[in-house]
Amino acid sequence: MSERKALKYYFDLELAHRLSSLIKPYFPRFPTDSFVQSVALKTEPLELKGRVAVIADELRNTLPTDYSEALNILLRILGPENETEQGMFTNGYFLMPIAFFVERYGLQHFEISMHAMYEITKRHTSEYTIRPYLECYPDECLKYLNTWLHDTNPHVRRLVSEGTRTRLPWAKRTQAIKGNPANNLDLLFTLLKDPSYYVRKSVANHLNDLTKDYRDATLDWIHRLDLEDDSINWVIRRGLRSLTSSGDPAAIELLEIL
Repeated sequence: MSERKALKYYFDLELAHRLSSLIKPYFPRFPTDSFVQSVALKTEPLELKGRVAVIADELRNTLPTDYSEALNILLRILGPENETEQGMFTNGYFLMPIAFFVERYGLQHFEISMHAMYEITKRHTSEYTIRPYLECYPDECLKYLNTWLHDTNPHVRRLVSEGTRTRLPWAKRTQAIKGNPANNLDLLFTLLKDPSYYVRKSVANHLNDLTKDYRDATLDWIHRLDLEDDSINWVIRRGLRSLTSSGDPAAIELLEIL
């Protein structure tokens, strides 16, 4: 059984019980029985994304109707920050419906939703959650992203790169921010020498995406870097892997310089 196929079974009545037990101290009127029953009934025939969506929808149906009040309750159950460089595929699965809750219901509440993403990503990830916000509020998001570039938490810095990828796995493909790859590349520049391997790997994967969607702009940007700086060579090589494997002569020439 594949990891992805196995993972979907995490999102069922057992997780519904866990979420309910976490929520109850902060919202005593939470209807545990109906929440669990509804989750169990609706998730049974669904795959992973559908199950996550059902739980998020049921949270919306059972928590206070005011989004800010409901979100405040959910933020209180996030638990401790992830102190490792292991990401969403190792820790924090139970937070996936909460991240989706913000993605689906928070667009009209930009500031508090961005704060929620910041807190969620320190424990799980907001790389999917932020994507509709980038589409609706690109300038406002860029202000946050440029601040998060310098955050002390590597998961927050990684979100800047991973959340803005044009070909993020499991997500719908998107354009570069505001349709201009320079916006993405400006963000990545600061992260090229990030002390976290976890962050640098995301930067390399992001560059690899951009070489597929904005080849010329990305190669021009790489040429303008200090290619004698050994600290960025691994990121650049990994970022060029798709072009070099396809025999792209400009990418191969760049590798010879590194």
